[in-house]
Amino acid sequence: RFGKIDILINNAGIIEVGPLEHMGRDDFERAMRVHFWAPFELVSQVVPEMRTWGGGRIVNISSIGGKMAVPHLAPYSASKFALTGFSDALRAELARDNIHVTTVAPGMMRTGSHVNAKFKGKHDIEFAWFAASAGAPLISMNADRAARKILAACRRGQSSLTLTFAARGAILGNALFPNLTGYLMKFVNRFLPGPSHEQGNQLKAGSQLRRLTPKWLTRLGDRATQKNNEEKSQLL
Repeated sequence: RFGKIDILINNAGIIEVGPLEHMGRDDFERAMRVHFWAPFELVSQVVPEMRTWGGGRIVNISSIGGKMAVPHLAPYSASKFALTGFSDALRAELARDNIHVTTVAPGMMRTGSHVNAKFKGKHDIEFAWFAASAGAPLISMNADRAARKILAACRRGQSSLTLTFAARGAILGNALFPNLTGYLMKFVNRFLPGPSHEQGNQLKAGSQLRRLTPKWLTRLGDRATQKNNEEKSQLL
């Protein structure tokens, strides 16, 4: 109806935050459905069309969590690792068909999506550290700037793109000093909240928890929430 498909951008995502003790099979399967199987199905539908028309562009938005595991984000990291591997394999195998695949690994993004993230464990504390990190000006990037960089990489047919200086440093450090990075992640995990009682297995949206967090801690993230129309949240 609308003609050929030149570009496919797989950008849909969800995130669940909490200790591994509270993450069950359903949490991992939910993340895999959105981050891996959905891109897999779309790529499977689009690639034959692109081959017919002589080429195209595919952009897979993975994450720094798909390059190195982050504590309290196990389902997210596992599914993003899967997407990163799939995207890198596509890049190698589709190059001969003039289909350029770009794998994007964003660090913390100041999109305001902390209100739509889901939390387990000690819900209010998990929300507080995640929301503060997502809006921190020195380690996060706003959505507009990220979008411009992603589209530029797509136009150039760039193989990979890592967003934020902090993310590039972390990925490089993990590649050069994996054991040291492992110790660092263990150290970070000590300062994150431990598992909670049985109620910690309940999944709560950030929109339910934001009133419990001081406004100054999430001010930049809250501005992004309004700008990017992230206000409405619905449990999956």
